Amino acid sequence: MSVESVFPALEPLLPRVSKPVQYVGGELNATLKDWDSAAVRWCLMYPDAYEVGLPNQGVMILYEVLNELPDVLAERTYSVWPDLEALMREHDVPQFTVDGHRPVGAFDLLGVSFATELGYTNLLTALDLAGIPLHAADRTEEHPIVLAGGHAAFNPEPIADFLDAAVLGDGEEAVLEITDIVREWKAQRCPGGREEVLTRLAETGGVYVPRFYDVEYLPDGRIQRVVPNRDRVPYRVFKRTTMDLDAWPYPKQPLVPLAESVHERMSVEIFRGCTRGCRFCQAGMITRPVRERSIEGIGAMVQNGLAATGFEEVGLLSLSSADHSEIAEVTKGLADRYQGTNTGLSLPSTRVDAFNVDLANELARNGRRSGLTFAPEGGSERIRRVINKMVSEEDLIRTVTTAYANGWRQVKLYFMCGLPTETDEDVLQIARMAKEVIRAGREASGRKDIRCTISIGGFVPKPHTPFQWAAQCHPDTVDDRLRKLRAEVNTDRSLGRNIGMRYHDGQPSLIEGLLSRGDRRVGRVIERVWREGGRLDGWSEHFSYQRWVDACASELPEFGVDLDWFTTREREETEVLPWDHLDSGLDKEWLWADWQDALDEQEQDDCRWTPCFDCGVCPAMGTDIQVGPTGRTLLPITPVGNRSPVSNPALAPTS
Repeated sequence: MSVESVFPALEPLLPRVSKPVQYVGGELNATLKDWDSAAVRWCLMYPDAYEVGLPNQGVMILYEVLNELPDVLAERTYSVWPDLEALMREHDVPQFTVDGHRPVGAFDLLGVSFATELGYTNLLTALDLAGIPLHAADRTEEHPIVLAGGHAAFNPEPIADFLDAAVLGDGEEAVLEITDIVREWKAQRCPGGREEVLTRLAETGGVYVPRFYDVEYLPDGRIQRVVPNRDRVPYRVFKRTTMDLDAWPYPKQPLVPLAESVHERMSVEIFRGCTRGCRFCQAGMITRPVRERSIEGIGAMVQNGLAATGFEEVGLLSLSSADHSEIAEVTKGLADRYQGTNTGLSLPSTRVDAFNVDLANELARNGRRSGLTFAPEGGSERIRRVINKMVSEEDLIRTVTTAYANGWRQVKLYFMCGLPTETDEDVLQIARMAKEVIRAGREASGRKDIRCTISIGGFVPKPHTPFQWAAQCHPDTVDDRLRKLRAEVNTDRSLGRNIGMRYHDGQPSLIEGLLSRGDRRVGRVIERVWREGGRLDGWSEHFSYQRWVDACASELPEFGVDLDWFTTREREETEVLPWDHLDSGLDKEWLWADWQDALDEQEQDDCRWTPCFDCGVCPAMGTDIQVGPTGRTLLPITPVGNRSPVSNPALAPTS
């Protein structure tokens, strides 16, 4: 395939599409390397629109890690909107990278990072536009190796027919190992063809090649077993875990988007993993153990990233950022460093029991006092015990009272609907809690203009969690409970008018549930949906529930199963789950015991601060929790800019 830029053919099409700037490339800190000097060529894809994909930390990290190698190049591609897709088909323009506008089909590897299962159809669009056969079995040495990663690849079985391989867990070291294998295979003039290079990847134990495993089914539709069909292939594939985050200070030079994106900030991952044990949270389960970045490492990344980008906001990211053992020292140190500048700090959603006003004041020291977001997840004490979200209503009221008393006017509370064992009453408690928040806020602040927004998402059972056996709630039930909740909020208009309510209907959640716990038979459904026009299913304006329902009705009866079988059916302890041969480190018996504790409404503590609960991760992965405190502080920094008060004391405000 030609590696010439397709931009001469693409450019005349751009005035005819929305947001054309997202396709032109040339972002600050982007890398464009010489094609012929590279031994291995990666195309990295985030399977969603540019505005969602460009800020993705995972892709950004791998892009930089790979491009630091002198004989490797990495470029990026994102999903194109339907308007450009139609024109590309009309004018024979293939899927392209935004860096060199090179055809995706010309690369050695296409690495696709899935954050959500609703991006699966976007993969098929990209493959088809690139001229890459949809089915891995139809590809030859001339086609890229299609490799999946990201959280939604921990059960890649629904897209197994479309993938050559998948990697579980952290990608920094994995992509380097894969690169070494492909480089050596190419240097040897590709012995054994595609089959051999995939076998070399599989025998590492950390790369899953679906075609090397056969799935056998029982007469009732359940899986009997999954077994390798090659001698050199392991029975189980393990996840990758990057332990020393300070040794991987990426991205060093974050990309700055040309078009508007979902996160207009520079982000630093301050730790990875979570052991809070929320039973619904796949991210917390599959990223164990906790690995903290040091306070010095965080400070250096913030300093270098700001100098490289010009962003005015720094997001301190993790699954629960306020749980960093030195979060107070981190935020105070950064606030001190950037006092008097335009640099603001932010945390993602904050746990109620980890919040304190000192922390919040440090984040808002530069005058940016936005709303606070907390995630109780469940409306009643009972359902919070079920999901192991150990937050009492008293804690919540005390926390928001403190916030309102210290000048905040807006609080957002995040909940889920459709949780295991949930009743109408559990959901209606959300309204009562929101009203109590308004009452407490008015009393604490002495004002009437405070706001509380409740945001509600549908619960989706995920693989590698204690809820992987749970029955998913039907969308009709979810929507009915949300209607009742809205009515309950409005029973007292004096309070209800200060309570906003945002929610997603249950239908997309059910389809996400199909894709998250499906097996290889679901691939037929995905392909049919795509052929019927399914695109960008994560966007409400493009999602069609009926299209998915119809595809299930057409494709699944042949196998004796249906949509409900994959979603609203509760699994038994002994059932072989589609992902059982993919090792996240978690012991299945421990997950089952925690599921039973959930049904008994029994809570479990955070193992960072209590004795080990034997989840299996540390011994299975050869890892351990890495946690402070270290007792260190951030040191003064070198100049951050010619006009910065940090570099020029004459510009600093005086007291």
